[in-house]
Amino acid sequence: MDKRVLAIASHPDDAEFLCAGTLALLHKKSWEIHIATLTAGDCGSTELDRARISEIRKEEASVSAKILSGSYECLGFDDLFIFYDRPALMRVIAHVRKVHPQLVLTMSPSCYMLDHEITSRLAQTACFAGGMANIETPGIAPLDHIPHLYYADPLEGKDKYGVKVIPTTLVDITGVIEIKTEMLACHKSQREWLRKHHGMDEYILAMKRLAEERGQMLGVKYAEGFRQHLGHAFPQNNLIREELQNSSR
Repeated sequence: MDKRVLAIASHPDDAEFLCAGTLALLHKKSWEIHIATLTAGDCGSTELDRARISEIRKEEASVSAKILSGSYECLGFDDLFIFYDRPALMRVIAHVRKVHPQLVLTMSPSCYMLDHEITSRLAQTACFAGGMANIETPGIAPLDHIPHLYYADPLEGKDKYGVKVIPTTLVDITGVIEIKTEMLACHKSQREWLRKHHGMDEYILAMKRLAEERGQMLGVKYAEGFRQHLGHAFPQNNLIREELQNSSR
């Protein structure tokens, strides 16, 4: 089995906020870590233009991924303009094929913003269609398997209707919370903006609140929650639980 995990997120810092603890634990188990964002978060500033903030945010994401000896790539969509269409889907399929992951982590299919939801759907179809030879990605071979696919928690652990989401898999990240914090703190452009806006380090505090809430469900200090995609043709075994036996249920 290829020990390669790909986190497909919408914006720089999404993966750090929602699944970096699990990525850190997998890294300790000798998994190869890959993080991709569909956008560079180019609307994430009130002071810098889109080109400059994109450059900054991609560099921050790259520095964060390197903490886990991982790779980072931005797929080049515009912030708030992620659409479920052929060009977008072809770009995500090509990237999934290039990384060739056994495990994919992505955004919640129901969340407060459509960028997250559309990213989730693009990731789902890319995993399902990655092995279809008649979908051609020149120079990149089709997959020989359907990756295990998991949806990370939505922000604040609730869907777009305000209903609490119940994870089907919980991962104890207490032992790697400092790594998760370090990775999230790499996104200085966002952290400083929120410090100015809230007058406190809300960026880190909000991440830890969700981790503490999930930790309570598992009886530990901090945890991350996921729901596994178990639709037709997708793998049915819980790979996260198998790989992180002492840290998940």
